[in-house]
Amino acid sequence: MAQVPIETLLKRCGSIYRLVILASKRAKEIAEGAPPLVDVQQKKVTSVALEEIVQGKVLYKPESADEASAKKGRGAKAREEKKKRVTT
Repeated sequence: MAQVPIETLLKRCGSIYRLVILASKRAKEIAEGAPPLVDVQQKKVTSVALEEIVQGKVLYKPESADEASAKKGRGAKAREEKKKRVTT
């Protein structure tokens, strides 16, 4: 596996959790046939994904408020309706 400095990766993503999600999603895309955005000697998709992040080819994009509300967890709609009933 490539020796990619974790400090550099964290500067690009801001959080280890975002880094893991970003790298795993990109590695999955590459494994499913997406072309790599960088020229590297590594064959492993995770190494390629990490190198793309280091070089700034793949960036973290925060969700908009609309996307976040569409992905609410189980029972979120019922809790919102309950709050509306209590406050009105």
